[in-house]
Amino acid sequence: MAAYIARRVLLMIPTIFGILLISFIIVQFAPGGPVERVLAQLQGFDQGSSARIGGGAGDMSNALASHGAESQYRGSQGLDPKFIEELNKQFGFDKPPAERFWMMLKSYIRFDFGKSYFSGVPVLTLIKQKLPVSISLGLWMTLLSYAISIPLGIAKARRDGSRFDAWTSGAVIIGYAIPSFLFAVLLVILFAGGSFWQIFPSRGLWGDNWAAMTLFQKIVDYLWHIALPVTALVLGSFATSTFLTKNSFLEEIRKQYVQTARMKGLTENQVLYGHIFRNAMMIVIAGFPGAFVSAFFTGSLLIENIFSLDGLGLLTYESVMNRDYPVVFANIYILALLGLAVNLLSDLTYTWVDPRIDFETREV
Repeated sequence: MAAYIARRVLLMIPTIFGILLISFIIVQFAPGGPVERVLAQLQGFDQGSSARIGGGAGDMSNALASHGAESQYRGSQGLDPKFIEELNKQFGFDKPPAERFWMMLKSYIRFDFGKSYFSGVPVLTLIKQKLPVSISLGLWMTLLSYAISIPLGIAKARRDGSRFDAWTSGAVIIGYAIPSFLFAVLLVILFAGGSFWQIFPSRGLWGDNWAAMTLFQKIVDYLWHIALPVTALVLGSFATSTFLTKNSFLEEIRKQYVQTARMKGLTENQVLYGHIFRNAMMIVIAGFPGAFVSAFFTGSLLIENIFSLDGLGLLTYESVMNRDYPVVFANIYILALLGLAVNLLSDLTYTWVDPRIDFETREV
């Protein structure tokens, strides 16, 4: 097992390199940029209207050097070319793209992500500030989703074709079809002072007097604040895992070893949890990493906006829109690392659920 883990860890290196390289290349050809954003603000234009004319950032720097006052940036007319050159130097665009990419890799190995272009705050500090919100939403959503979908999927498999199976399938499909943000809006209207009752707070992760609260009061206040956003996320998130659990258990129930176990006089619960459960849960476990990573980073973007929760999803979105590249690449890097690590953990969980699996004899 140690050799398998070592091989997987080594394979993470070229994978991370490829992800960062592709992202970096895409950024070079994407319209807009931090220089354009500054120029647009100076000219009084909306940031979204600023666009880059021509190639990547390195090409623009070279164009400025070779053409003097002739600039490749929209909105730079009438500005001193030296000011444009200073902007390029400030954002690091005075260096060729290959050199900038190599410098980024060396920094990222040390987890040095630099500072945000526009806030001046270290990127790692920004991420740490947003982590509590993202961890809360992602963890609670994943745990509650699986806590509901697994028992429900097992119950549906045991009562396949019954009325219970039919009406629960309809309810789950309806919940899946309605986007989480619509549930969030409905919950705000009903329970957060939108139009009816003011039972739950509509913004933030904790109250204003958090520091003065006792430990018990902090727990209650935190759960009170997180109740509506987590409910909105969970309502539309467990459909896939529910049907996955049901179909997996149905497949195992129809196998010969289950009939043999019943012929030995075992009860249905003994057959279900002593024989079927371990085999049927394999495919459910395989879907856990993707569900967690998705919920942790991207699944809660609109929910964060609706409930004014300042998390990583909102940070990444705003950074992309503002072309704040240090923050964008840091989030990509951390997301890739987390995804690869969780996938490795998932494989190791397979061996815990079913000791018959031996990754040492498997080619990576």
